[in-house]
Amino acid sequence: MSGQLDVVAAILWKNGRFLAIKRPEGKPQAGFWEFPGGKIEAGESPEEALSRELQEELNLTPLSFRFWTEKVHAYDNFRVRLRFFHVDEFRGPLVAHEGHEWMWIEPKEPVTVPFLAADVDIVHALQEQTVA
Repeated sequence: MSGQLDVVAAILWKNGRFLAIKRPEGKPQAGFWEFPGGKIEAGESPEEALSRELQEELNLTPLSFRFWTEKVHAYDNFRVRLRFFHVDEFRGPLVAHEGHEWMWIEPKEPVTVPFLAADVDIVHALQEQTVA
């Protein structure tokens, strides 16, 4: 393994649905769906990274968010440490600056798109919490 990436991921909620974005062509694992977010830069807190990434990727400013969970996922050549935040309130029109397709997913319904391996159990946890 060549190292570890530290990233943040946002679970944005709107009308009981969460936002998923599709990785665009030309990026690793293109075609898979994920939660919006990205790398934590040197000297940046996870909360600062979350705000910056949502602004850069989607033109959104999070107004109300909270840390939910953290996990480490090992891919073939690196590990990723993900910090997931629930974002209950945000401002701005959603604009996919990096060419992402996006969709709002109803957690009670079966997910019909392929998520990144690092996110699959998170999607299942969201579905279980909604059903419970």
